[in-house]
Amino acid sequence: MAGTSPGARFYRQIKRHPGLIPMIGFICLGMGSAGLYLLRLALRSPDVCWDRKNNPEPWNRMSPNDQYKFLAVSTDYKKLKKDRPDF
Repeated sequence: MAGTSPGARFYRQIKRHPGLIPMIGFICLGMGSAGLYLLRLALRSPDVCWDRKNNPEPWNRMSPNDQYKFLAVSTDYKKLKKDRPDF
């Protein structure tokens, strides 16, 4: 047991307990979804600034009809008007 690799031990556990396969699948699906959502937040959110030299305040360059929320239930972004001043 001490000389076996973790992959071999994992495979042996899966062979003995096949009920673990769906649980491992759902855990991997959840971790993958969380990772993709964090990547989307890092790349698409106006609160995150990756290039401070060329675009120091990205939230000021957002037009009112840019949808940056993940889910907008009752908001039609095409009909919104600009209600803030330009800086």
